[in-house]
Amino acid sequence: MFDRYPERVDTPNGAPDAGATGADKTVLSGPFARLRKASDRIPTKWFATIGTTLFVVVTAAFGGLNAVAAVDEPVPTIATGVVHESAQLNITVQRAVLIDSLRGAGAFPDRDKGERLLVLLVEIENRWHAPASGSMFAGLLEPTYHRNVVIDGMGTVADGIVREDDQTLNPTLQPRVPAVLAFSWVVPADAYRDGQTLTVLLKDAELLEGQMLFHGEYWSAPEPAARAQVTIEDVGAGASQ
Repeated sequence: MFDRYPERVDTPNGAPDAGATGADKTVLSGPFARLRKASDRIPTKWFATIGTTLFVVVTAAFGGLNAVAAVDEPVPTIATGVVHESAQLNITVQRAVLIDSLRGAGAFPDRDKGERLLVLLVEIENRWHAPASGSMFAGLLEPTYHRNVVIDGMGTVADGIVREDDQTLNPTLQPRVPAVLAFSWVVPADAYRDGQTLTVLLKDAELLEGQMLFHGEYWSAPEPAARAQVTIEDVGAGASQ
């Protein structure tokens, strides 16, 4: 079975013997021989690069290079009035109020449907070097996952956000100038009650810089960083509040 191809005899100078059979010549000039000649022209270091690239691609397809799953750190809980600091914002949850209606809140409950307002007062300081729209903090103009201030268990964004002092709708916060913002949600009358503890999820974003498809700096989608506990106050019609 090993005599399928006649033995090839090399001449002293290493060249094939002139008497090699046609079968020998076919093997030498076949596709594998051409492949060998082509590979001889490729620098050796290219093979290492190709191999490394294939390894990274295959490894990424099966979960990446890190074999140890990241352990999520617990999100700390803070009390009302405690400042949560991040590179982007300082956030202090001050008060949560149930009220029948609130002029200038930018949110309009329907009394015939038994709706009321849940108002969250939050002091926010923009720590970045550029002005920032207050609407981004509650996701009014951004996707839900871009919100920095979220009521735990409520899947909707705030119906209105204004400055408490002058009722400016969707205010712009200047760098290093704290402002109290009123986030207002239209809620069913029986959804919340006086004395109930409200959990507010505060999120931190990471500053990223575009390098390929775009340029400039931007804040990434915020991730949970703290939970603030605040007690709801029912102020009724709220005329004097």
